[in-house]
Amino acid sequence: MDNLAGLTAFVQAAETRSFVAAGRVLGISASAIGKSIARLEERLGVRLFHRSTRSIALTSEGTIFLERCRRILGEIEAAELELSSSKSAPRGRLRVSMPLVGELLNPVLAAFARAYPLVELDLDFSNRRVDLVEEGYDAVVRAGDSADSSLMSRLLGQFHLQLVAAPAYLARHGAPMLPFELARHNCLLYKFPSSGKIEAWPLADWSALLAAGLPASLSCNSVDTLLHFAESGLGIAALPDFAARAAREAGRLQAVLPEHTRHAAPFHILWPGSRNMSPKLRVFIDFLVANPFPKA
Repeated sequence: MDNLAGLTAFVQAAETRSFVAAGRVLGISASAIGKSIARLEERLGVRLFHRSTRSIALTSEGTIFLERCRRILGEIEAAELELSSSKSAPRGRLRVSMPLVGELLNPVLAAFARAYPLVELDLDFSNRRVDLVEEGYDAVVRAGDSADSSLMSRLLGQFHLQLVAAPAYLARHGAPMLPFELARHNCLLYKFPSSGKIEAWPLADWSALLAAGLPASLSCNSVDTLLHFAESGLGIAALPDFAARAAREAGRLQAVLPEHTRHAAPFHILWPGSRNMSPKLRVFIDFLVANPFPKA
């Protein structure tokens, strides 16, 4: 059991990159985490972390050992869940961070709530990039690629950015035939809330267009506002296909430069790999994977 506790402390410290944060998750002091890892290093005869007064970082040996430990702890979790799942109905509070795509997620979430009435969904809709461990989330749904290798993940589906504008706007200003012609159009841009950077449009020449001074009549961090401005004939916007679908089907928006746009990005659900997966989290993940998300 001491060995198992040492592995758990090591994995948690590696994933949070902090003895303090690891101790907070496991309910013990940072000093106890440090001592447990020191005993593990002594037993293995290798250094697992580079330590400084402000941070820790895995050594090359620590990186190799981390993957092994994750598999070991994962097998133990799976064995425990197999024994307990028949007795434990999914129940309790489930805290999940979601992107601001309610029109896509709401039907799936409502169906889950009907299927599992004992699970209390605590949902935070935001495009802010949350820290699962530090902020106490059970899972997070993210749009786009995730570079966080410390988290487990499953693919939920894909979405595509497309350029759209109202027919009335295109009738007044003309439809661009080539990307460089966007320089004489009103452009409605999405701004990432975490960084303030403008989201790239799905065009091969986007960087050059932006550097040349693409005229922006709006930049904001709300897809709903971009959609409203585009439908109101105020310019061209790059919108996810699921956000623009109803307006396109109703004829309120139409595609712009479709032969020049190429884009596909995933939706993932992510959760801490070292945390015991409760029945409520397992059924939630399985439900989202099995139910409608946009596919490639």
